[in-house]
This record gives sequence, C-alpha cells and structure tokens, in this order.
Amino acid sequence: MRPGIVSPAEPLEWSSIPVGGVTTRLLQAGPHQASEAFVFIHGNPGSAADWTGLVEEMGSLGRAVAFDLPDFGQSVAEPGFSNTVEEYADFLGQVLEALGITRARLILHDFGGPIGLTWAAANTDRVAGVVLINTGLLLDYKWHRKARIWQTPGLGGLANAMITRPVFRRLISSPEPRGLPTGFTDGMYDNFDRRTKSAVIRLYRDARKIGKTSKLLVPPLAEADIPALVIWGAGDPYLPVSLAERQKEAFPSAVIRILPGSGHWPFIDDPVTVARLLTDFLLRVQ
Repeated sequence: MRPGIVSPAEPLEWSSIPVGGVTTRLLQAGPHQASEAFVFIHGNPGSAADWTGLVEEMGSLGRAVAFDLPDFGQSVAEPGFSNTVEEYADFLGQVLEALGITRARLILHDFGGPIGLTWAAANTDRVAGVVLINTGLLLDYKWHRKARIWQTPGLGGLANAMITRPVFRRLISSPEPRGLPTGFTDGMYDNFDRRTKSAVIRLYRDARKIGKTSKLLVPPLAEADIPALVIWGAGDPYLPVSLAERQKEAFPSAVIRILPGSGHWPFIDDPVTVARLLTDFLLRVQ
C-alpha cells in the first residue's frame, strides 16, 4: 500500500508480538495488514514510546509501526542475546517478517541508525526510503564522553549504578538546547532498569568498531541510491552536525535539513517541524 492510499485505517494501538524467543511491545497505526510500512527504530536509552506522536501522524498515510528492541522498553531479550548491532539488525528483520512487512520506509534515530542501516544494506530491495534523525553512518566518528564511560570496563557499570531519576533527568535534558519535557525523560527512566543498563554497556562496547563497519555499509547503500532524508538538530551534544553531510556518501540523493535550535531529539523538541519534513518526504517516496 502506497502512502496517501489508506484503507482501512486503524487508530494508534499498543500490543505485543512474539518474535523468536522475545515478546516485544508493538505500537501501530494505520492499516495493520499492509505489506508496506513506515518502520520506526529507536535508539539508546529509548523505546517504541519515543515515536508515539510520529507513529500516530504517519498512520494517516499508511501502516506505521514501532517496537521495543530487545532489553529496551518492556522487551526482554532471549538467553544468549549479546546486544550487538548485528543481532539487533537481525531482530529487525525477524520483526518485519512476523508483521508481514515486505517493503519498509525506515525512520531511524540514534542507535536505530546503525541497526537499521545494517539491515538495509543487506536488503536494499526491500527499502523504499530512509529517514535519518540525528543518526546514520558514523564515519570517522569520535565517541562522546558518556559513550567512552560505557565502553570502559568497570567504569560503565559503576556510572549506571549511580543514575537516579533526578540525575537521569539532568544528564539527558541539560545538554539539550531547548531541554526535554520531564514526561519524556521520566518515561525513558522508567525503563532504564538493570537489564537495560547492562544492554547499553554491551551495545556500546560492541559499537567501538562502528567506524569500520560503517565504511563497509557505504558501497551497497550508495549503489542502491535509496531516497533519503537527513534531519539533524544542530545542537546535538553527542553526534556532531558535520555527520549530516557525510550521509551523502551512502545516500547520494539525500535531502539534508538542519534544525538550528534542536538537539539530539528534534522530534521531541520540535515535533511540528519534524512531522512536516517527514510527511513531505514520505509522500514523495513511492
């Protein structure tokens, strides 16, 4: 089903779906049986709930889905899951298969970028378009301070153990140019339990090789020249705005939109602008 041709539509709905050995929380809007969909992938330390507003918005244009990655939100990984980028990319593929989605328009944020693009590079024929929101291929990237702490044995676990709700609010919101709503940061903290804290450490330690793996993804993505929109909050304290232009190495036809007043979560601090940019782009991608 193409965007703009929606029938029958269903309202925003939370449910769950078994995928392999995981039962993951699922958020959907629009026609639940459509084989094409807008697929939202969250980052760290988020969940499907990050996307509530945009899933509802896109549900008026087509099927829109978001889900919790294993060990994030309310999803618990199966035994033996190591929280690597590759495992998460495989999980994305399993979710799409379980949902009957054969063609996706990926909307990615934060770690959702490396995860979604790892899957996309191996399945370019199934990707109708990509929207990168403060994420993408982290080419020649220098890790931010919090990441370096998580990547350090012993120090990462100690740092996470000291994070209380007030500390979490301050750590997440203070570096942002416009701050972030308390309801949003509290929602993330509610899911930031021991399981997720451990997953974050393992994910960031696996991602130390992400500079090299990002370069390996460039050739297949560039050859496919997938339609792409890059939205970047210029005040991002973790991923510098200079990375936005570099996404053209993998997406030669990418449209880049820089939001000067936004930070790492522009879809939260400027939801109206992001929804407009997203809608305009996805309506053009057929």
